[in-house]
Amino acid sequence: MNFIYILFVISQVKSELANTLEPLIGVNKCCEENEFYEGKHCTRINKTEQPWKPMFYSEDGKTNIQVKYRLVTGLPDCGPKAPWPIYHYENSTDRLRLLSNGVLRHYFDRNIPHEDEWDGGSKNSLYHDYEPGKYCLDKRVDDKLVSQFARVCAPDHHTHWTETKFLMRNIVSPITHFIGIVCLLIIAIIYFIMPTLRDLVGNIVTTISMCLIVSQAADLIRLLTVFDSHISLIISDTICYFSLLGAFFWLNSLGYYIWKTFKSRNVFLRITDGKKYCYYSMYSWSCTLLLGVLAVFAHFTMDYPEDKPQLEQKEEIGSLGIILFFVPVAATIIMDIFFFATTLKIISRMHTYGRIHHKLTHSFRMFFLLLLIMTITWLFFLMSFFKFTGLVNCYIILNAFQGPLILYVCIFNQKHVGYLVRKTCCYENCFCKCCRTEPEPEWGDEMTAMNTGIY
Repeated sequence: MNFIYILFVISQVKSELANTLEPLIGVNKCCEENEFYEGKHCTRINKTEQPWKPMFYSEDGKTNIQVKYRLVTGLPDCGPKAPWPIYHYENSTDRLRLLSNGVLRHYFDRNIPHEDEWDGGSKNSLYHDYEPGKYCLDKRVDDKLVSQFARVCAPDHHTHWTETKFLMRNIVSPITHFIGIVCLLIIAIIYFIMPTLRDLVGNIVTTISMCLIVSQAADLIRLLTVFDSHISLIISDTICYFSLLGAFFWLNSLGYYIWKTFKSRNVFLRITDGKKYCYYSMYSWSCTLLLGVLAVFAHFTMDYPEDKPQLEQKEEIGSLGIILFFVPVAATIIMDIFFFATTLKIISRMHTYGRIHHKLTHSFRMFFLLLLIMTITWLFFLMSFFKFTGLVNCYIILNAFQGPLILYVCIFNQKHVGYLVRKTCCYENCFCKCCRTEPEPEWGDEMTAMNTGIY
């Protein structure tokens, strides 16, 4: 009898140990244990309300399965991707079922709109399972609508490398942007290291090149499909639009300088190029900073409701922000067209002009070609926002020509710039005879500093 009693005690101890050592199922809760979602924010529950508890289901649809669990508060770790919201309320087409193994099953069969017609064990229902740690559940109250709310990590969409979108955005786009960055960097270096090119026009060209380099780098990140995080997108968009806006304001400063010089009767003003560059810097950077900050502020506070994502944090600059970024760009283009037409009329009426006007004639031609190239690229950039694959691909291909064309306009199309590059880099030691400069008389430092070479 004692032996039977001992066996009974041993069996009871084994069952207690099994229950004690049984691992608990982890369930992610979006808010803290004493909180729930009210609208888009976590709110503490009242003392009279019951805290949220998960309800478990079996694979065959049985409800209220008793499972030992532990609550893990916080949003899921989705890596570079933003969590996606799912709402389960009465008569909704989305169904959330927490299985007894801790897996969240999301049914999205839109052919069965009513709850009473839904069969959790139906083999024809479409669903996706989210492993523990890739979702969080909670109660959500919006006005009088009570729903079950979940944030889930978007399923990985495996795109084959031969698909057109993957090729254009992740292979062709980096190549085209790299070509543009290299060409623009060559322009900036040449205009920066050549002493005779560091006048006002040269400094403005260098600044425009640097702005476009930053814009190209940010635009490259914006187009890559591997960066889906809301943080990386919002930062790359902001940097891209800021730098592009700054480039057009600097181009507007160049057009204004050329127009004002041709219009002025006395070109020998007692003001250095350094002071002029400071004045134009104040105009360009202050306008860029003011309008850019206004656009970002409007995006976060006054953007159109239909364009706002359901997440608290925006994924990219919205329509209102884009409008406030690019309407000033259109205004600068209109002003540049006015400067071009007026200056062209003044030049056509001039019969004789001196060395300064002669140099500015070549700068005026460069200004017009830069305006044409940057405006066409900007128009295709705007059309890429329509999200049509063809327009995005056209912009990616056209962007490959912007850098080389600007390089041609600023370096190879300017005879004196090409002459200075050959004289500095090739002179008599170049292995290619065609690149060697022709023998010339020694003009001295003063005449060389006046930049009276080949134009």
